[in-house]
Amino acid sequence: MMVTTMTSRELNQDVGRAKSAAKSGPVFITDRGKPAHVPLSIDEYRRLASQGRNLVGSLSMPGLADVDLKPHRASIQLPAPDLD
Repeated sequence: MMVTTMTSRELNQDVGRAKSAAKSGPVFITDRGKPAHVPLSIDEYRRLASQGRNLVGSLSMPGLADVDLKPHRASIQLPAPDLD
């Protein structure tokens, strides 16, 4: 499976290239350098939708090892309890 990355501008200028690339694998469309969209072929969408995958299965898809994912640490502030 081949992974293709295009900027939003490249997509706007050459939609045909994105459609062709989606036939052989996911196409990551970036917005300001960050992945924002992933168009797929209809056959690939149907295949993925019919599998009923869980999060672990989705994260272990081939080709995703090349994606640079740096999630931000969550900071949850809970209000102090009112003990009066």
